[in-house]
Amino acid sequence: MSARVLVVDDNPANVKLLDARLSKEYFDVLCAYSGAEALEILSGNMVDIVLLDVMMPAMDGFEVCRRIKANPQTVHIPVIMVTALDQASDRVAGLSVGADDFLTKPVNEVALIARVKNLVRVKTMTDELRSRANTTEQMGFDSSDIMKRLMHHEGGQILLVDDSRASSERIRKQVLGQFDLFLENDYTSALKRCTDQEFDCVMINLDMHTFDPLRLCAQLRSVEACRLTPILLLAQEGDEARIMRAFELGVNDYICHPVERNELLARLRTQVLRKRYTDALQDTIQHTMEMAIMDGLTKLYNRRYMTSHMKSLLVSAREKERPLSVLLMDIDFFKSVNDTHGHDAGDEVLEEFSRRMRKNTRGIDLVCRYGGEEFVVIMPDTDHSLAMVVAERIRKKVSEKPFIIHKGRQMIDVTVSIGLASSCRGEDAQDDLMKRADEALYQAKHEGRNRVVVAQVKEVS
Repeated sequence: MSARVLVVDDNPANVKLLDARLSKEYFDVLCAYSGAEALEILSGNMVDIVLLDVMMPAMDGFEVCRRIKANPQTVHIPVIMVTALDQASDRVAGLSVGADDFLTKPVNEVALIARVKNLVRVKTMTDELRSRANTTEQMGFDSSDIMKRLMHHEGGQILLVDDSRASSERIRKQVLGQFDLFLENDYTSALKRCTDQEFDCVMINLDMHTFDPLRLCAQLRSVEACRLTPILLLAQEGDEARIMRAFELGVNDYICHPVERNELLARLRTQVLRKRYTDALQDTIQHTMEMAIMDGLTKLYNRRYMTSHMKSLLVSAREKERPLSVLLMDIDFFKSVNDTHGHDAGDEVLEEFSRRMRKNTRGIDLVCRYGGEEFVVIMPDTDHSLAMVVAERIRKKVSEKPFIIHKGRQMIDVTVSIGLASSCRGEDAQDDLMKRADEALYQAKHEGRNRVVVAQVKEVS
């Protein structure tokens, strides 16, 4: 696994030692000898992980870490504190400013490489999400909203997997009032719980006797529902071999018995924050995908999606030899609504028209905004006679009740013209079907509007 590591230490000998150890594992190493130099490097380089000394002059490691985690451009970069400080209070101080892990000097080489590889793996997954989420900036969304959401990450839902009543009770008391704790004590129940319910972190006791906790860790990483859920191990001091193995399986962090309350809470907050960061990225990606296929104003599918999906619906109709119908609608005299009452009123009409359409179509119907004041309803398994019933229902629901505009201060009458075209067995080309619907719509407008006109059904020999 190749990655770029930034080593920060005011002692050149320490920097040289870490550089040698990391380079031997084929990591690309950058070096900084002060906090200010580290921040300067981070501002202009793609770094995958930071190894950060705590005791430095001018700006100590705690302040450097705080600034890294406060910057939207670097918040996702893992930070490992490398320090001679070995008290729980020191670890809590580092975790509270955003550090992801700690290594105590002199650094154990096996532990160093295992932690670096583990956090690089997490960073790689996060980078994939960030890359996909960056599309939102090109579409005009504000990515700083993610940072605002992360400012409020108190609490969270934690699953503890432990077959010892005494151990689980101690953990329950330690997190009481800070997190919502759920308990499972066997493999099958724990796996099912993680699949069915979303947790911010899963704690697993490495000293269970009824099943292999490492197997559960591996299984959790193979299940899509909890693939990105952080895992925190409860381990015994000196059990390095299994802890290193757990890192290889995708575990995020560990804490040793006897568990110190403040350190446990700090490590849980770090993992919850990481989970909520990835959740925010995924939400952003989902929103981007919706914006690509949805009309922002009416929340209907857009023309791009309609064009693509209609092809598959016609193929299905052809294979099943089933009918398919299309309604092409145009709001009558819509330009005069904008000219007389303003574009805000026009938007209100479009939104209300969309609501009435949705209420009077079926779940299987594809309802789309075609563009401007034109709308399309694609109706699978529907011949022209049934489609006519639906079209008439929509027309009546639009005309029978005035539309409210200017936020309730005024009402106007609205009507719609509809062109209907059907394909008996899906054998029409998409463009031909839409053209016949458009010709029927033109005829409806020519004949006086507020009516449905059915295009001649194309006979299939």
